Amino acid sequence: MTGNVQRFSPLQRLLHWLMAPCILAMFFIGVGMVSTVTADYLPLVTAHKTLGIAILLLALTRLAVRLRYGAPALPASLPEPLRLAARLSHYALYALMIAMPLLGWAMLSAAAYPVVLYGGIRLPPIMPLNAPLHTLLWGAHFYLAFAFFAVVLLHIAAALFHLLVRRDGVFQAMAPVAARDEAAPAK
Repeated sequence: MTGNVQRFSPLQRLLHWLMAPCILAMFFIGVGMVSTVTADYLPLVTAHKTLGIAILLLALTRLAVRLRYGAPALPASLPEPLRLAARLSHYALYALMIAMPLLGWAMLSAAAYPVVLYGGIRLPPIMPLNAPLHTLLWGAHFYLAFAFFAVVLLHIAAALFHLLVRRDGVFQAMAPVAARDEAAPAK
């Protein structure tokens, strides 16, 4: 690996590492929410809604920052199929980070369920009351959650592949802090 690794901007790295635990927590909260009938259900629903809207706002901010600052170039040695996979997986991640919260909000709106976040913040409905639409949106939200989980697992696997196998600087571009050999001035 070369000592001159291009990195994402500090804001891009901050947003990435802030969103990562939020998205992982959302998966666990979602599974817990749909698999319980105990008194824990309502707090899980509130956490799920609040975290979903937070992820939506962070994803929109992240997309704007990405469009403004771009991304470091991939290594020239990276084969074209892996370049294509990287592009497509990032499109999928951004699409799902934005679509999933919107689907959840629309699904609740179509069933006339209020979207009330922590602190009593009430969001307006974004869909009219419509039972068949609610069912359709529920299914989309449910099944896309599995797709989202799969894409996140592939993203983590790819990051580890670049860090441990290829050692090509791709992981370091988004690492929260610079590696020691990067931080040291060149002699």
